[in-house]
Amino acid sequence: MLTTDFPAGSPCWIDLGSPDIPATAAFYAKVFGWVFQEVPETGGYGFVQLNGKTVGAIGNLDQGARSAWTTYFRTEDLDATVKAAEQAGATVRVPPMDVMQAGRLAALTDPQGAEFALWQAGGTKGLDVVSEDGTLVWSELHSSAPDASAAFYRTLFGWRTEDLEPSPGMTYRVVSTAEGDQQATGFGGIAPTMSPEQPSAWTPYFAASDVDAVVARATAAGGSVLMPASDVENVGRLAWLADPNGAPFALIKGEPRES
Repeated sequence: MLTTDFPAGSPCWIDLGSPDIPATAAFYAKVFGWVFQEVPETGGYGFVQLNGKTVGAIGNLDQGARSAWTTYFRTEDLDATVKAAEQAGATVRVPPMDVMQAGRLAALTDPQGAEFALWQAGGTKGLDVVSEDGTLVWSELHSSAPDASAAFYRTLFGWRTEDLEPSPGMTYRVVSTAEGDQQATGFGGIAPTMSPEQPSAWTPYFAASDVDAVVARATAAGGSVLMPASDVENVGRLAWLADPNGAPFALIKGEPRES
């Protein structure tokens, strides 16, 4: 289960690149009740908060990039992790840099093309709250080469995986951090891409006690349904959506680790 302890290798932050920050913030306000708070002197980047606690951030979209959520993974040594990633075939999009007193970050693309980021904590350890309604609860990688992806991230973070078969012929890897009880520290999964055209990518899941109600709010606000709300045995009820700019995200009611 994802917690705000944020051990090394766990997701600790998410942010969204948007071509229109005010419109995007308004969409997620309608969907989750998030409140956008711009950070001064950042060119528009700001935190999204729920009940006064930071649950993510929205910033300007890089030129030529598609709108998408980026997942940040915690590292104790940013430079060493970036070096290991490059040696394992990753591409560095943003080299290690200081973020005021908050910490240090780098942005990379893994060998299968999935974008992710790294965070070495300074004054900011990570998100204020996770695993509650309207907050990050699970991080899932859909990869064109799941075996190679699992090996790549194991090299970086020492992740442990457990293979499950949620449906005949499909292998789903539940991912846990290197330390601690393997089941208790499960925070995400690795699965094959759903079609040859789907790019490899990390997608955040947000907890929703009423998935159908959130789907209805999202579609009313201009979002689209990528996968309708459905019940998955031993997992819970889930749905995949895209915001008005096409950025995918998912919803889940239940405990993903039970998949």
